[in-house]
Amino acid sequence: MRKWISFPHKEGKVSRQAHADFPEEGIYEREAGRSGFFGPAAHFHHQRPPTSWDSWEGPLRPRAFNLNDLETNVHSPFASPIVLHNASCKFRFWRCERNMDFLVRNADGDDLLFIHSGAGELFCDYGHLTLRDGDYVVIPRSTMWRLEPTEPMSILIIEATNDSYQLPEKGLVGPHAIFDPAMLDIPQIDDAFKAQQTDSKWTVEIKRRDEISKVHFSYSPLDAIGWHGDLSVVRINWRDIRPLMSHRYHLPPSAHTTFVASRFVVCTFVPRPIESDPGALKVPFYHNNDDFDEVIFYHAGNFFSRDNIDAGMVTFHPCGFTHGPHPKAFAAGQEYAKKETDEVAVMLDTRDPLEIGAPAYTVEDDAYSESWKVKK
Repeated sequence: MRKWISFPHKEGKVSRQAHADFPEEGIYEREAGRSGFFGPAAHFHHQRPPTSWDSWEGPLRPRAFNLNDLETNVHSPFASPIVLHNASCKFRFWRCERNMDFLVRNADGDDLLFIHSGAGELFCDYGHLTLRDGDYVVIPRSTMWRLEPTEPMSILIIEATNDSYQLPEKGLVGPHAIFDPAMLDIPQIDDAFKAQQTDSKWTVEIKRRDEISKVHFSYSPLDAIGWHGDLSVVRINWRDIRPLMSHRYHLPPSAHTTFVASRFVVCTFVPRPIESDPGALKVPFYHNNDDFDEVIFYHAGNFFSRDNIDAGMVTFHPCGFTHGPHPKAFAAGQEYAKKETDEVAVMLDTRDPLEIGAPAYTVEDDAYSESWKVKK
């Protein structure tokens, strides 16, 4: 990989290094960037926080949804409420409390499951996997699968509609950074898998173009005795992710990319040391991500850039306006009050605008856009 040396234009008082060594005390940096932190960018130095608005009018505003209050205990993942969606992805939340006595198959695209809470057993075409909280599970398109919870499971599901999940190109740091592909777990054809190969009646629910068809069998279709190849369900837990970090520079969210599809990326924020260099920014920078909508699902820990956000909540920042840390979090970063983060969160960045699903409006925090105001 090569890139020609360039000499960006400078105007007025600026820092020579983005996100560090600001020209004056009390200056607020804002990044205007294209192509999701990979394209051209400009860095502005403002006298006031770029999020210090007085009020909002119109539909384009930051939003927050409390998924803990959704009615999500439904019989099938395909019946779970859609929180956000566009032509390239669907963002659902599902609670599975009892054994699935049927199989599902998504013919519309790959599914990414993130186990927010609970535990259970996954049975699929490829074999058997035991799941726990914090697991990501990539399920290739048209794979048959079902769950047997050992504890009630709350599951975030992100469908790559008419698409597939791949790993990001890791460039200069090499393919073993963040997590080694050897850390990916694959289902096994073990005793538990063989034990479920009964001659009882089974039904497969197939979703295609968001319509459900049902196929009935007089035996379990999960009757494989073996398989070989390089396509499979895979699992990795957030605890196995070793994040990129710099003590002198606040890395953009794209450095924490875990999975990529054609029109969106999924990133994972996991505990890491906070930047220690005196001149380095220590919280997420104010930015307009002008080509992507940004969604963050909060899984666990203390979410250091947000106030009054609990596990199981989602924030949604459509592209088109500046967003960034809440005032309290920004002040704490300036004081270097914490030396490391303890948050775990899943971020979805989509190249195409997201629509809000009807169920999400019922659990929206209408006051979220006011949460950047400095309390007097």
